[in-house]
Amino acid sequence: DVDNSKSLIQNIQTLKEESQNRNVLIKNIGDITDFKWDYVYSFEPYTSKENIEKASELIREAAAQGAQVILPPELFERPYFCQERRYEYYGYARTPEEDDAVIHMKKLAKELETVIPVSFYEAGDHRQMFNSVAVIDADGSVRGIYRKTHIPDDHYYQEKFYFTPGDTGFRAFKTRYGTIGVGICWDQWFPETARGLALKGAELLFYPTAIGSEPILGCDSMPHWRRCMMGHAACNLMPVIAANRIGTETVEPCAENGQQSSALTFYGSSFITDATGEVTEEMDRVSEGFILHTFDLDEIEEERRSWGLFRDRRPEIYLKE
Repeated sequence: DVDNSKSLIQNIQTLKEESQNRNVLIKNIGDITDFKWDYVYSFEPYTSKENIEKASELIREAAAQGAQVILPPELFERPYFCQERRYEYYGYARTPEEDDAVIHMKKLAKELETVIPVSFYEAGDHRQMFNSVAVIDADGSVRGIYRKTHIPDDHYYQEKFYFTPGDTGFRAFKTRYGTIGVGICWDQWFPETARGLALKGAELLFYPTAIGSEPILGCDSMPHWRRCMMGHAACNLMPVIAANRIGTETVEPCAENGQQSSALTFYGSSFITDATGEVTEEMDRVSEGFILHTFDLDEIEEERRSWGLFRDRRPEIYLKE
């Protein structure tokens, strides 16, 4: 699909749930107690079909080890095409009913009885196009769509060229294995995203991501990126799970992209925090693999209530002049 991307290694973050009473869990979301989060990383084919097939292999591997919620990274179907501006890439946008990844993952989720939030380039109503996630439940049904609220526009992260700001608002999705909130990449820099998801009832916060080098700024944003989300977890007493792709993707100059020549190196460093924001598991910048952690969601809910952070909010004061 993108023949000028020289190298791509993509990450799959998988999430794995364990419980002492599986039958009760399936019937009653409120009885969920333990979640184990399991990450799978990295593959480097270049086309949508190959990426979906490779993602499926890793999802099957994760499911075979007990994973029940499996999160591919942002726009995992193909290289991060937003690095350059090309009108023909508008053709990647599809409705949820048409998108190859969504179609495929619906079947796979039903077969494996897993929840899969699928990031894709959505063709919406009125010819608008969105950076979206379709949350697929363990029966293969789409629980709903979240459209990315905050759209970046920076050197080589040129998303405003491709995406309309989302119109769904923040959403929490009740799945077979828990209520999950999903933000998408740039959303993770905004505390309003995490708080909005928490207020909607999310028990866990997920951020599929595509972020890496800053060729113009010349800084390493990884520590800052991570600390932002650690703070979201701490302020909401809610675990954060963030997955990022790894590897270098290059753009070669051509007439269609205005002779742009550039490269982005995605820095991985995917991680899991506990409900206080402490990083409990992490990946390095270049490796593929798995990381695992278990949460007691009932215990976290009790702790969240005990702290009184949501009881003592004063939204009527925050914008008062």
